[in-house]
Amino acid sequence: MEVDGKPYRTIWQSDSGNVAIIDQTKLPHAFVIAELRGAEDAWHAIADMQVRGAPLIGVAAAYGLALAMRADPSDVNLTNAANYLATARPTAINLAWALDDIRHTLAPLPLTQRADRAFIRAGELAAADVAVNDAIGTHGLALLREIAARKHGRLNILTHCNAGWLATVDWGTATAPIYKGHDSGLDLHVFVDETRPRNQGAALTAWELAHHGVPHTLIADNAGGHLMQHGEIDLVIVGTDRTTASGDVCNKIGTYLKALAAHDNGVPFYVAAPSSSIDFALYDGSDVPIEMRGENEVTHMTGATVDGRIETVRIAPDGSPALNPAFDVTPARLVTGLITERGIVAANADALARAFPERAKAAA
Repeated sequence: MEVDGKPYRTIWQSDSGNVAIIDQTKLPHAFVIAELRGAEDAWHAIADMQVRGAPLIGVAAAYGLALAMRADPSDVNLTNAANYLATARPTAINLAWALDDIRHTLAPLPLTQRADRAFIRAGELAAADVAVNDAIGTHGLALLREIAARKHGRLNILTHCNAGWLATVDWGTATAPIYKGHDSGLDLHVFVDETRPRNQGAALTAWELAHHGVPHTLIADNAGGHLMQHGEIDLVIVGTDRTTASGDVCNKIGTYLKALAAHDNGVPFYVAAPSSSIDFALYDGSDVPIEMRGENEVTHMTGATVDGRIETVRIAPDGSPALNPAFDVTPARLVTGLITERGIVAANADALARAFPERAKAAA
């Protein structure tokens, strides 16, 4: 996608041979490119959310393992670095998926070939992510057109968190149909959940849409149900950090509440789900490990002052403890459909196994 007229991806191998990323902790107030020089840099980039979003986390981990191989391509370091990077964040299945892919690619190779092959394979995973999201966008666009044709007016879409191109290598998952719809002239408008406590909707999704010229309105998280009650939302599209074999969807905290409101008001609730985020080894959403993040994300907020300074302020009383689960699970029964690279799939075990038989068989 473009930033001020220049095309960018979220991660790439820089001219120096290191790995360049868009530092998402600086958005929306500053556009900063950071460099990762080793596996520790990659670990901190993932854990500190300089890169975030399940697909991008996987690719970042793959590049992190390539950086580790450049420093030491031994079997011991291949195992240790992969295990280390896997601890950066626990919920998104793409992290383990990408690391397993790189490990299996490198294990048979001579030590002298591992670093180069790791960078090549990480680049292939990045390119594959772009292709998958492009396909999700195509299938999702057909859905948007179908709903818009029935409505005969502006199509109003609600998003939650950031499942945009910043959460992937390019295109995004939930935003791919939106970008394709906007670019093709579809009359659409996006209502953007702020997504407390880290405000990825306000800081990232709104920033993306503004740079691409997509009509949008930022709303408080709690306003979504109200808009649905008043017929202001035609469909909800969210992303996923892990979708189970039964179709349960683990996504950013607050997704479940949007699904409940959508169900109560007869609003279609779709999940943009690349196959890399589907965990066929896990059946029940209650078994997904939920990341618990620090209290300060809830008790403090960071923003720009009127004179342009970036400041962090406390919004809660001193001494008040805070709980900060990063994700929740939406049961499959509340999901209208999964928008995948192979089409729109029902959120149930049989449909997922038919859509991705090779993945289901491998996990059996």
